[in-house]
Amino acid sequence: MAPTSKDQLSPEDLAKIEADNKVGTAERPAKRGHLKVAVLCGLAFFGMVGAAYAAVPLYKLFCQVTGFDGTVRKAVAKPGKVLDRKIEIRFDANVRNLPWDFTAVQASQTVRIGDTGLAFFKVTNRSDKALTGRALYNVVPEVAGPFFQKLECFCFSNQTIEPGQTVEFPVVYFVDPKIVDDVDAKDKQTITLSYTFFPAVPDASGAKQAASTPRIVEPLGGKPPTGL
Repeated sequence: MAPTSKDQLSPEDLAKIEADNKVGTAERPAKRGHLKVAVLCGLAFFGMVGAAYAAVPLYKLFCQVTGFDGTVRKAVAKPGKVLDRKIEIRFDANVRNLPWDFTAVQASQTVRIGDTGLAFFKVTNRSDKALTGRALYNVVPEVAGPFFQKLECFCFSNQTIEPGQTVEFPVVYFVDPKIVDDVDAKDKQTITLSYTFFPAVPDASGAKQAASTPRIVEPLGGKPPTGL
């Protein structure tokens, strides 16, 4: 006959029940601890994913503000003084995965430090359809990045070129006079500004054209419009 109360159990059965209760009590906080760790790991994972997406614009902003990694800085006004010393600016143009011809109209320019320079880059779309690209840029040597600044540029904006069309994009730039006070950059005699066009898509607002206005040289394979 099976026991019907605790008093009818043998000492061995009572000891076994007590041992089982102790194991169950120990497992409950352990399970809660495992759940807590899993939740924390999940939050950390999604946090890292979000940080990865945010890192790109933040890194780009950091580079533009500081000139880090040879990134050209954006400027709102030209310097208040122009030095007698001159420096040579060379221009480089590249294309990745686009049927475009992309060249610098001028191979180089010599400008006074602090004075503004105006350069043009020419793009021809050799395909039979309109294509949108984006130009990324940098400066060599990298130590000159914080001092090479631009007032107008087609870079970091989507540019749409019609089939067979050739356009020219202006770049207005200057070299900050503070370069002569920098221990690493003051002796540099030449700076190279390099652009590379990559395929791009319209931005979130649907805009395809950049803020800068291109000069149409050969629209749709025809002759330049009068006055350009």
